[in-house]
Amino acid sequence: MTTLEKQFAQTVAEHKSTIYTVCYMFSQDADEVNDLFQEVLVNLWKGFDNFEHRSDIKTWIYRVALNTCISIDRKQRRRSAEVRLTMDINLFEDRDEDTRQVDMLHKRIARLQPFDRAIVLLWLENLPYEEIGQIVGITAKNVSVRLYRIREQLKQMSNN
Repeated sequence: MTTLEKQFAQTVAEHKSTIYTVCYMFSQDADEVNDLFQEVLVNLWKGFDNFEHRSDIKTWIYRVALNTCISIDRKQRRRSAEVRLTMDINLFEDRDEDTRQVDMLHKRIARLQPFDRAIVLLWLENLPYEEIGQIVGITAKNVSVRLYRIREQLKQMSNN
């Protein structure tokens, strides 16, 4: 294993949960999360040697993961006529109130536009507005405004 491969493996190990969280926000099932995760890893590997450390590595990972997931999400929406076969039963699913609340929130967030989903994800990760802005390419003030609008949109979904 080369030094670059070792550095990449270490970086992925350190930031695996970040990558997984982004993938989870853009998916509806475990297989799709795993597929997204693999795509993100491929894109990270492609750019890893050229990463210039002008930003924090975590910021770069978020940006690559979000761009990958948003891109794949757009492609899938174009092919929406395709029907996925799934089992309607999950033997490991919890049915307590907290799980239902989280599931309901996840479904509402999934209905948001990809860019808004990305902002919500980063906000849920407790990142400061300035860092969210760096990752998605907008100002911190714009992050604040968009989060307010997203919250209002999520509230409206609860009334429907």
